Parts: sequence; structure tokens; C-alpha cells
Amino acid sequence: MKKIKNKYEDVASVYEDRCPLLCALDIIGGKWKLPIIWFLSQEENVRFNELRRRVSGVTNMMLAKCLRELETDGLVTRTQFAIIPPHVEYSLTASARKLIPILRKLYAWGAEHKEKKRGLAEMVSGGNE
Repeated sequence: MKKIKNKYEDVASVYEDRCPLLCALDIIGGKWKLPIIWFLSQEENVRFNELRRRVSGVTNMMLAKCLRELETDGLVTRTQFAIIPPHVEYSLTASARKLIPILRKLYAWGAEHKEKKRGLAEMVSGGNE
């Protein structure tokens, strides 16, 4: 593990010693994964087309890709029913459900930050008029 000299202390490089936070962000990051996880958290089981309708703007290909990646990472379970027409449902795993309280806190932090940022922007624009 390579150390980077800091004027305060020696700190391990998060890029060389795979930081768990960066690993988590690799798994849930991107434009579509968080909305997919969020909508799956609202229901026990969701069919592909319903999920596509609820995640506004996602294409079929991108939704399928993200669901496959989330399944590979152990966050989503895909259940295929042997009926005609084919019926597939997606749900969050127990591991993914542990993320939901964290995402709620992140949501609250984001809402608070957004309000502060809006207040600052109003102060700056109000001072220039």
C-alpha cells in the first residue's frame, strides 16, 4: 500500500488500496442504477415494463443492462416464470435493502444541500440587481 505524504498525516491512496466507498459507488453509481434501486424498494416484485415506465427516460437496453449488472453484484433478484407469455419479475435482495436507509439519509442531505445552494444563489443574484 503506497502512502501519500500529507502535511497532517500519512494517508493511504484510495485509488491504490481499493476504497470500500469507491467500490460501493462503482456498484450503485451511474445515471440509472439508483432510480432502479429506489423504485424496486417501493414494491416486493416489479415486472420489467412497469419498471421501465417508472424510471422515466431509460431505454429498454439500458434498463436490461443495469438490471443484469445489479443482479451480478447481488443487489437484484430476477425471477422468471415458466408461463406463456414469458413473465419476469425483479426484486431487491436483502443486501440491497440494507442500502435503503442509507439512501434516505443521502436524499435528506441532498435536499438540505440543494436548499442551501438555492439560498446562496438568491443572495448572489439579489445583490447584483
